[in-house]
Amino acid sequence: MTTARTATPSTARAINDRLALDLLLERGPLTASDLRALTGLSRPTVADLLERLQRSGLVAHAGESAALRRGPNARLYGLVADRAHLAGIDIRASGVSLVVADLTGRTLGTATIAASLPAASAAPVVDGEDPSGSGDAGAPESTGCSCGSGGSGGSGGGGAGVVTTDGDLLVERTVEALLATAAEAGAGELHTVAVGAPGLVDPATGTLNNSGKLPEWHTKLLAALRSRPGTEVILENEVNLAGIAEHRIGAAKDRRDFALIWLGHGVGASVILDGRLRRGASGGTGEIGFLPVPGTIGLPDSKKCDGGFHSTVSSAAICELAARHGLRAEPDTEEGTEAEAEPGVGAEDREPAAGAVVRRAVETGADDFLDELALRIAVGASAICVVLDPGCVVLGGEIGQAGGPELASRVERHLSRLSPLATEVRAGTAGGGAVLAGAVLTAGDAVRRELFGGD
Repeated sequence: MTTARTATPSTARAINDRLALDLLLERGPLTASDLRALTGLSRPTVADLLERLQRSGLVAHAGESAALRRGPNARLYGLVADRAHLAGIDIRASGVSLVVADLTGRTLGTATIAASLPAASAAPVVDGEDPSGSGDAGAPESTGCSCGSGGSGGSGGGGAGVVTTDGDLLVERTVEALLATAAEAGAGELHTVAVGAPGLVDPATGTLNNSGKLPEWHTKLLAALRSRPGTEVILENEVNLAGIAEHRIGAAKDRRDFALIWLGHGVGASVILDGRLRRGASGGTGEIGFLPVPGTIGLPDSKKCDGGFHSTVSSAAICELAARHGLRAEPDTEEGTEAEAEPGVGAEDREPAAGAVVRRAVETGADDFLDELALRIAVGASAICVVLDPGCVVLGGEIGQAGGPELASRVERHLSRLSPLATEVRAGTAGGGAVLAGAVLTAGDAVRRELFGGD
């Protein structure tokens, strides 16, 4: 016989406090009457918890409700947003993007530190863009696939008029930019920093598995961040962070099960099942660049994904496919310039060129190219679907964003012929800054777990 247990008074208070704090986070300032209606708690219980939360510094008066007459009933209560500050960082081969936010996740400042800079400038670029928007500042340049993707090899591009920054100097400049951005936002210290990086992240130890194909400064930057007292540093694979963003604020908000396929310079996946991110035993869930697929020369091996799924849908492969179909991209930046989809385009330029040509193909109705690309994507997606049955696949990254619903619908049609399992395919909506958005969400969750209590 099972004996029913009732919560102790302290446990009940903690549960009620967390419930109220989550509502204030989700809905913004509320009156005591609002909290009573939303929680079902009694008037004395709500009064007690509001007094308790104000003493803790988590909640404060936030004006009065315009819908009510002046007086105690009209008083609004809101979270104290500057009670703690957090940061999200996206590490790429080309440099680092970061954002500083408050307890509610509101962006307070951003910065970009390039690994390779024009010779005339070596200072970090600081701007005020929202990382969850449609820009590409926070887009991953690589995925878990450790070969052939621009974000996982070398130390930043070189070329005419370009200076490649020394790794130690880049680490120093990144930490300085983070602290300066936090200071400008009024943050005396950062409670938690979440970092997205290419490569395998050991789920047991939180360490980055640098097989030698990642720039050494990636590991050094993590060590520098972790050496700062009083700040928790959370490391996560960058595509996993993009998956978190799509789940929380993007195309899969209504799904408990889905897989994100990231299509950019490289290729990778993020898997959410039963509402939880699945990393695998070694952190390698989503290494679909190594997936053997038809239509390639040879097979991938344990150290190189050449011949795998990566070889058919990476930005370089898409540029080659577009050239075969005679496609050129419209000018994407300066007037009078064209991003041409040719095999000879430099590796650093192929990701924007691939996105531009896919966008142009959608605009002009280049059916043959889009269908062949969609079939290539569907082949990899089918392997995920028949093993995991997520019911939904989201296309993210430069290519998923450029192809939009048109490419997604074509992939879904091909997928329906390859897999016996009904699977919806959606275009990602978290934008080019999905990694930074996911980092901020992850850091925010960690901060609130400590300050609010509970899971």
